[in-house]
Amino acid sequence: MTAHISSKELSAELFFLYDSHCPWSYAATPLINEISKSFPNISLNLWHSAFFDGSTKIKAGDISAVEELTDIHFSDNYRNTIKQNVDSILSANLMTWAMQKTPDLALSLLNNIQKAHFEQGNQLVTKPDFDEIIAALKLSPPAKVFKSDKLSKDASIQLEEIFALQEIINTQAIPALLLAIDDQLILLNHNYYLTEPKAIVEAVQLELDNHHYSPKKS
Repeated sequence: MTAHISSKELSAELFFLYDSHCPWSYAATPLINEISKSFPNISLNLWHSAFFDGSTKIKAGDISAVEELTDIHFSDNYRNTIKQNVDSILSANLMTWAMQKTPDLALSLLNNIQKAHFEQGNQLVTKPDFDEIIAALKLSPPAKVFKSDKLSKDASIQLEEIFALQEIINTQAIPALLLAIDDQLILLNHNYYLTEPKAIVEAVQLELDNHHYSPKKS
């Protein structure tokens, strides 16, 4: 699927629309890792959709579906949390802050957040839940990131940008991987690569070649 994007975004960029607490987003993050390693000149936009606001639960069937279609096996620690409502608001606030202030560490932060949640069963709903993650990356987020269970002003603004982008691609489904090349926006079908993340590198390179854009590879 190809759609136009505004002329102000002319460089090659990758947009990852996700929720840190979404099992499918967790399954798609290895694809982002591979693209980031292979194409360091492609700007990375990690846009947290804050889908889980504390009012809904993860369905056991979703967990089983992810395991059936990927190589992921969810820990018992995580499985024990799905009986409770899921709240990713503070993660959205933190990730939005990181993208703005320390973009080079944002992907590592996302991986660490997902590891804490899906492997350790950390629900990440209070500041102390993030202390170890923040210390490991030597981050210094402001107190306002963890001030309440509401989206920060920056996260709310980003959410509006996500809505606008979802309107362009005509879907609100997450996760979504979008490659912007010059004035074109290409929706990558991440489902093809969930069991072989490295394969998405070839798909991205093909799109770059088709649009005559070839950033240097590491």
